[in-house]
Amino acid sequence: MKIAMPTKPKRSCAYISCPNRVPAGQTFCRQHQKEQVRRYDKKRGSSYDRGYNVRWRRARRMYLNHHPFCYECGGLATVVDHIIPHKGDQDLFWDESNWGSMCTACHGKKTATEDGGFGNKPKRQELTHAGSR
Repeated sequence: MKIAMPTKPKRSCAYISCPNRVPAGQTFCRQHQKEQVRRYDKKRGSSYDRGYNVRWRRARRMYLNHHPFCYECGGLATVVDHIIPHKGDQDLFWDESNWGSMCTACHGKKTATEDGGFGNKPKRQELTHAGSR
């Protein structure tokens, strides 16, 4: 006989006057989560505005040619990760010792964990990144 473990009760969506209930650990219902993401994206600017321009695309291509494997799983890398998120700091953005090759799946997991995607709480960043690749 299987005994089901009780789950935390659902709570109200954090959007003002939204009647929807969300699982514990989530803040917004699906409808309002999408709206929050749109607001966030609009506020942070385009990828070009954040420095991902022609110069970045060339540097990224060269880096992936020299480091073709994901530093997490060893699979084929398609993304150059900023190990410590640069948050607009151009010195950190262009610091190649802060770059690491990753596959799309590993990069998505890392980003969601660090930035708080998918209802996760953001994790604090370490001050150094030595040996993290």
